[in-house]
Amino acid sequence: MKIGILTGSGTYSLPSFEGAEAGEVATRFGMVTVTSGRFGGADVIHVARHGEGHRWISSLVDHRANVSALRAAGADAVLAVTVCGSLDPALELGTLHVFDDLHFLDNRLGDGSLCTLYDEPGMKGRGHWIFERPFSAALRTALLAGAREAGRPVRDGGCYGHVNGPRFNTRSEIRMLQQAGVTAVSQTAGPETVLAGEAELPYALVGYATDYANGVSPESTPVDTLIELIGASNETFATTLAAAVCHVHAEELAPVGTHFRFE
Repeated sequence: MKIGILTGSGTYSLPSFEGAEAGEVATRFGMVTVTSGRFGGADVIHVARHGEGHRWISSLVDHRANVSALRAAGADAVLAVTVCGSLDPALELGTLHVFDDLHFLDNRLGDGSLCTLYDEPGMKGRGHWIFERPFSAALRTALLAGAREAGRPVRDGGCYGHVNGPRFNTRSEIRMLQQAGVTAVSQTAGPETVLAGEAELPYALVGYATDYANGVSPESTPVDTLIELIGASNETFATTLAAAVCHVHAEELAPVGTHFRFE
């Protein structure tokens, strides 16, 4: 069994990655740098979604290529991390958040195209992804166990809200998302969730609250605090993931939901 790991801002490599070997994986959406090795006692395939030096900002990340590369490299499941802005003033900054729902109404990629792997008429496998909850229950359990074993504060459940970026959101936009039940936002994991679902790759997402979104707290989170917490997220994610991978069991993995395909 191989576990895919997708990391974002502040986490461009995994510490203590044994026998790590980086290589290029070709997909029909482009080339992706994939690093394989042993991490936390498991066989892991790692993709840093923003690339070295944060080459691709959120609106330029090629999610279709990343998910396709993980699948081509043999990943059986995907654990993803994201720094995020909290929409809940009661959530202490620096807390992890293992999401169980998704708000991604526009279902579009950064270039404005629809978020789907099936972008050509007549493609084999084209159809509809049907689900009740978008995240893998087994992988959510693994992330929660990993966070607790690593001694990290963690919230079980909540709605991840995908926002397009690269700008941050206005107070009006955040109020609208709060009314929809969103508990945290960032700018990358919406497409990943959908594309992993279409690819039948079990996927789960853990966030790390680095700031309060606009209007959530009486005073705005200082940019210095945001930067400091993004830096701190690296160790938090690394220790959580290293503990979580041991709780991922092949016999518990299954694609999320079902697929209504036309062939």
